[in-house]
Amino acid sequence: MRRACLAVLAMLWVGSGAAEEPKSSPPANGPRIAVEPPSFDFGKALQNKTLQKEFSIRNYGTEDLTIENVSTTCGCTAALTENKTVKPGGSTPLRVTLQTRNYSGKVVRKVLVRSNDPGKALLEVQVEANVVSP
Repeated sequence: MRRACLAVLAMLWVGSGAAEEPKSSPPANGPRIAVEPPSFDFGKALQNKTLQKEFSIRNYGTEDLTIENVSTTCGCTAALTENKTVKPGGSTPLRVTLQTRNYSGKVVRKVLVRSNDPGKALLEVQVEANVVSP
C-alpha cells in the first residue's frame, strides 16, 4: 500500500511540473502548451452533482498552437475549449465538468489535450473529488 501511494505521489509530482511554463527563459521555438492550474481538487462533493472548473490553456511558444483533440478518461467527465488555435502568448479557456453520479469516495479523472506542441503532444489535466452520500 505504501509503495502504491508513493508511486501515485511521484506521478503527480512529475506530471505537475511538466505543464509549467519556463519562468526565466525566452519563448520556446514552435508552439508550446501549458495549462493553469495543472490539476484541480474539488474537495468534498455530494453524489449526483455536476462540478465545473475552468482551466486556461496557454501558448508560450513562438508559433500558433493547434488543439487537435480534447478527450476524457470517463463518460462522467466532459471538456471543451473555446478556440482550437492559440496565438503565441495567448490563451483559451478549457471548461471541465465532472458528474459525481452515485460514486462514493475519491474520484480521479483526466482530460487529455492533444496538440501540435512537438515537446508535449499530449497534455494531461487531472480533476478529482471526494464524493460523499447526501
